[in-house]
Amino acid sequence: MRLPKRGEKGFTLIELLIVVAILGVLAAVVIPNVGRFIGRGETEAAETEFSNIQSAVVAMMTDNGLQTLPTPVTVATDNMSLFPDNTAAASRGNDPDRAAYDGSDKDGFILYQYDIPAADGSSGNGTVNYVNTEQTHGTYTVHTLGTVKHVLHGYE
Repeated sequence: MRLPKRGEKGFTLIELLIVVAILGVLAAVVIPNVGRFIGRGETEAAETEFSNIQSAVVAMMTDNGLQTLPTPVTVATDNMSLFPDNTAAASRGNDPDRAAYDGSDKDGFILYQYDIPAADGSSGNGTVNYVNTEQTHGTYTVHTLGTVKHVLHGYE
């Protein structure tokens, strides 16, 4: 191996080819695994959202003493302010504290912005959210017994 002369800098062609070959091998190993992890993450996110929606329906039905939903959503939706039952408020009878609903209440048994009486007992109503967001990635239907069906997972 010869010593570089003054003013000569840089790498030899062999050194550069070795670095490129190492990077190629690393890319061949890493890229397929990254794609697999991304797909698995989307699947897990869809399963988690479905589980959260099912749990929210059960909680809402329990809070309201419902054995069945009067008119459940049978057309798939991603809007939780209409899910699982957005029929007329008159069919609701009494709120969770057994007070009669009034005209300012929203219709139905819903998961997002569900009406409840104000905590201080005043005539104004408050709302409760059984889910964090009004819109979901997936679309859902629900059976009269509260069983949620996942129609689309939203990551297509």
